[in-house]
Amino acid sequence: MSDDGARIDRLEIRLTEQDQAIEDLNRTITEQWRIIDRLTRQVAVLTEHVEEAAGRTDPRTPEPPPPHY
Repeated sequence: MSDDGARIDRLEIRLTEQDQAIEDLNRTITEQWRIIDRLTRQVAVLTEHVEEAAGRTDPRTPEPPPPHY
């Protein structure tokens, strides 16, 4: 019977460790989704700025040379 008790103890310890690992993974995934969401919004804003800037220029007008010329 003591073998069964030791086995149950090991299983309970393992279950507790797995529960902790799952909680850690959940926290990590949640934080990553927050970061992904923030970055997605930033990319959308930057895309909008680039499109607005492209719309303000006349495609027939040549670009001015860079400042170092």
